[in-house]
Amino acid sequence: MDDQSFQLAANLTAIISQYSLDVIRSKIDVARTKKQGIELQNAYEEIINTLIQSKIETERIAQEYKSLYDNLNISDGDIEYLQKTLRNVVELFYSYSPDSKTNAQGIKIILDLLNKDTLKTMQLIGFNYKEAIGRPLTEICADALHQKLQLTKNKANSNSYSKQK
Repeated sequence: MDDQSFQLAANLTAIISQYSLDVIRSKIDVARTKKQGIELQNAYEEIINTLIQSKIETERIAQEYKSLYDNLNISDGDIEYLQKTLRNVVELFYSYSPDSKTNAQGIKIILDLLNKDTLKTMQLIGFNYKEAIGRPLTEICADALHQKLQLTKNKANSNSYSKQK
C-alpha cells in the first residue's frame, strides 16, 4: 500500500472511530438529559453538525480512493483505444533499430501485453500498466528525441566548422 492509500485508510479509521454509533448514541443520551429547550436544541444541533462533518469527510476520502483507482485502472474504452493506436507508436520506436527480427518480436510482445484479457487479468492481480508501460515508453521517447536532437546539433556544429575552414 502506498503512502497516500495508507493515509486515506488511517483517516477513514479515525472518522469511523470518532463518529461511531456508540459515540453518537452517548451524545444523544447526554442531550436528552438537558432540561431547557435551548440547551437541548444546541446539543442536537452539535450532533447534527458533527454527523454532517463526518459525512463530508467520508465523501472526500471516497473521492480520493476513486481518484487513486482511476489512476490505476484502464477502462475498456482505454484498452480499445490503446489497441487501435499503440501499434503505430510501437512500430515507430522500433523503427530506429537496425534488426528487423528484433523489431517484429518486440512489437509482438508489446501488442500481446495490450490484449484486453491480459490487461484485465494483470490489473486484477495488482499490476500497474500505466507505471510499467507508460514510464518506459516516456523514457524511450525522451531518449529518441535526445538522440535526434544531438544528431541535429552535431550536424549543425560540423557544418559551421567546415564553413570556417
